[in-house]
Amino acid sequence: MIDRGKHNVLGVCVDAVDYDAAVDRIITAAQAGLPLSAAAVSVHGVMTAVSDADHRYRLNHIDLVVPDGQPVRWALNRLHGAQLKDRVYGPNLTLKLWAKAAELSIPIFLYGSRSEVLAALRAQLERRFPSIVIAGSTPGQFRQLSLAERDEVVASIHRSGARMVFVGLGCPRQEVWVYEYRSLLGVPLVAVGAAFDFHAGLLPQAPSYMQRAGLEWFYRLTREPRRLWRRYLLINPPYLALVTLQAAGLKHFDPLAVQPPATELRYG
Repeated sequence: MIDRGKHNVLGVCVDAVDYDAAVDRIITAAQAGLPLSAAAVSVHGVMTAVSDADHRYRLNHIDLVVPDGQPVRWALNRLHGAQLKDRVYGPNLTLKLWAKAAELSIPIFLYGSRSEVLAALRAQLERRFPSIVIAGSTPGQFRQLSLAERDEVVASIHRSGARMVFVGLGCPRQEVWVYEYRSLLGVPLVAVGAAFDFHAGLLPQAPSYMQRAGLEWFYRLTREPRRLWRRYLLINPPYLALVTLQAAGLKHFDPLAVQPPATELRYG
């Protein structure tokens, strides 16, 4: 189990952890009934925080931020000597958490995505983990909620008895969600990226050799070029340039040099 603490990658505090440490922290909080926010950040997540100070503040106040993308892991190793042998890929982390939740009878809640995705995902989970307890699920509305709507989301999750909530709203909405709902729900909240679509069997994952080589972005770009071309082709090169500047000591990124967001976004 590896947990070497948080380290600065372009002003974002990323945890140098492996799967075992991440699973242990989340499951321990779930068993104890304690709040914990967790997110898996890729290059896109880091660069969103670079350009948006409010989002950087939110990410840096999430309890556990794991290196979802290989380039983020490489940055941790290059900048801070983390010596991580693997990334903590959001969909794989999610699968490990579901397996552990089934083993320990920890009720889970699925929040986000679309109704048809959640229905397919529930069927897959019940087939793969017969003992899993799915306390409830709610599709995302992908807009700002009113205070009354937010309070109803909180109440429905409380009523379900869930002790762990998985959030699939896409970056950066899901990270905002786990940041804003952490104190309201008081249980572990895990932002899972595209894990719902992957594990529902509706979206193919990149072959393992492409994932290891850090080419998952290219695979996904070939599958969804219209939606993703801007994200990957306009974000990846600046990320590499900025990491190089940080490594050379030519540019400093201060994670603390931001103020709390002035307003809640209340995504749902």
